[in-house]
Amino acid sequence: MPTVEKLRFAVEGGVQVSALLSRPAKASRLLVLAHGAGAGMSHPFMENLAGELANVGVATLRYQFPYMEQHRRVPDGPAVLTATVVAAVQAAAEAAPGLPLLAGGKSMGGRMTSQAAAQHPLDGVRGLVFFGFPLHPPNRPGTKRADHLAKVTAPMLFLQGTRDALADLSLLRPICAKLGSLATLHVIETADHSFHMLKKSGRSDAEVLQELAETVASWSNEIRRVSRADFH
Repeated sequence: MPTVEKLRFAVEGGVQVSALLSRPAKASRLLVLAHGAGAGMSHPFMENLAGELANVGVATLRYQFPYMEQHRRVPDGPAVLTATVVAAVQAAAEAAPGLPLLAGGKSMGGRMTSQAAAQHPLDGVRGLVFFGFPLHPPNRPGTKRADHLAKVTAPMLFLQGTRDALADLSLLRPICAKLGSLATLHVIETADHSFHMLKKSGRSDAEVLQELAETVASWSNEIRRVSRADFH
């Protein structure tokens, strides 16, 4: 079982937010994991995902955005959200020095992480992970939300379901192709935006969470090998 430590860190402007550092005994990397728009870091999806990631050697730092910390329903503006991402990355580096960093999140949390990385590379972060990148509002296809991805210099992993109403794969696939070797798209058949599965798929939600975690681990191993090759 991983150890779970409660933390707090300050965001630009003086606001304090809560975080949970889940660290397995043999952690090989740490994922700074942001929640989606409608639920905080302790939502069952976030809890279960952190557990599965721990099983494959990935520690996590889950954290709250200020609006969620203050029990407000409407998300903070983009400037506050991206500042929180930057502060969370710094807090993770201080809490677990020596562990290679990844950053990302569920839905909005992933998109805010990429926006922060597009504005300025996140210190020490070797790759970004998106659990259901919200390419457009529900059932309103568009690509404007992906425009900033061209400015991201870190490798990106997109984990997407074929029933995701916030990401039409016919639009997302060309975006990933344009990003070239920086983008990896992993598609899960019949999963929706929350990675719920249809019964007819024959797969459980728990099995899919395990697949998400294993994919993150194998992808992060691959980008680590590539970065080492580039360095030498």
